[in-house]
Amino acid sequence: MAGGTSVLMPVIIVAALVIRSAFIEIRHPGSARREWAFITIRRAMAAAGVVAVTVTAIGWSQAGWAAVAWALLAGALTAYVIGRDI
Repeated sequence: MAGGTSVLMPVIIVAALVIRSAFIEIRHPGSARREWAFITIRRAMAAAGVVAVTVTAIGWSQAGWAAVAWALLAGALTAYVIGRDI
């Protein structure tokens, strides 16, 4: 892989976030629906798309396909932050 960048780290981060969400859902039923509600907000998803495309475009020459994994993670976290404002 170009630059030694790995896809493993963003996959581990996403897995940790999903597991965290599952444990919170077990303790507080209905919390996962509120936690993942940002997916239905158009403004948050548009921002996620812009961030994902930008990170991919900037990182592609250095990291190849690993840039896509990092871009998706960055886009999802951006959507989460923007979706929390509402």
